[in-house]
Amino acid sequence: MDHAAVLALYDRDMREGAQPDGPGARIERPGRVVRQVSSAHGWNGVVWSDLDAASADAAITEQIAHYSGLGREFEWKLYGHDLPVDLGKRLAAAGFTPEPEETLMIAEVADLTLDAAAPEGIRVLPVTDRAGVDLVADVHDKAFGTDSSRLRHQLLARLTDEPDTVVAVVALAGDTPVSAARMELVPGTRFAGLWGGGTVEEWRGRGIYRALVAHRAQAAVERGYRYLQVDAVSRSRPILERLGFQPLTTTTPYVYVP
Repeated sequence: MDHAAVLALYDRDMREGAQPDGPGARIERPGRVVRQVSSAHGWNGVVWSDLDAASADAAITEQIAHYSGLGREFEWKLYGHDLPVDLGKRLAAAGFTPEPEETLMIAEVADLTLDAAAPEGIRVLPVTDRAGVDLVADVHDKAFGTDSSRLRHQLLARLTDEPDTVVAVVALAGDTPVSAARMELVPGTRFAGLWGGGTVEEWRGRGIYRALVAHRAQAAVERGYRYLQVDAVSRSRPILERLGFQPLTTTTPYVYVP
């Protein structure tokens, strides 16, 4: 993989050329910034910028004013190669709080190992309705220890209004949900994104996460996507590397609460 070329393609297609990530969201392009504006249940934030030392502070101030005027908490998603090089420090000085750094990993679907079957006793089922979304949310609550109300709202809205843009799966041990994940598809691009992969703690280390990656990768193949992208936490990165994913840069969410 030509890392520089793929990263440039990712920036162009998925960031500068971003599309709304669900019903009710819209993309705005004021100046050298691309941002998404959504409801309080959706994701609000900056996905791309082309700034320098002379323009960065004014752009930051403008985004704070815009989202504060809407009464929205928002995220500035900062990538390791974004400019200026001190943009993270500028965001922190303006009142943003950085969340843990993740690694942007990308793989060509054709190069992935897709034969990772679910371990014995585990069923992998597609999520297509409210009952399935409830199972995904249950896993999310237990695996990450965070509130799943936003996920529940967004996933159900996409499955209802834009079902061709998302693939969601849940892994069951008997009737108990133990792992879940989703894949977001961006029409007109070559990238599909893997999101929300989580396994309940006592079921980790058994190959379930790997199986759900393989399941979604196969779905991407069937839909004609060339690349898979994931923002990987440190726990997931080794698994993804063994499957064929390669690290391209880092990403850090900077969150601003009005």
